[in-house]
Amino acid sequence: MIKGLMGSNGIMVSAGDNSLPYINQNSSNPIQGMIRIWGTDLQVFDGTAWIQMASSYATVRLDQDAQALLEWARLERTKQRVREDRVRNNPALKIAFDKIKKAEENFDLLEKFVQFDNEEYPKG
Repeated sequence: MIKGLMGSNGIMVSAGDNSLPYINQNSSNPIQGMIRIWGTDLQVFDGTAWIQMASSYATVRLDQDAQALLEWARLERTKQRVREDRVRNNPALKIAFDKIKKAEENFDLLEKFVQFDNEEYPKG
């Protein structure tokens, strides 16, 4: 039996019910506190009668930030696939796309020089 669920980064748990029936301890009655399944019900023996245990259902889901991040990733993936298809089927777009990739490579290289320069010769 799952006793509880807890969320973590990006995961939320809501609803559920953690209340269980209280059963007094009684060493002279060995079946007191036993649990059984009766049809679709979960029951516990309190020493004199079977008590139905409350059912509960927890909802586990991603939090808003994780959902937004996944939606952004889906949109970016779709945009990238559409762009790749268009570039593949259009020579003018292929030329332009190749220039964009070259410019990004140049930018990355220049950014490394700037980063090194700032670390080597800090201003101030």
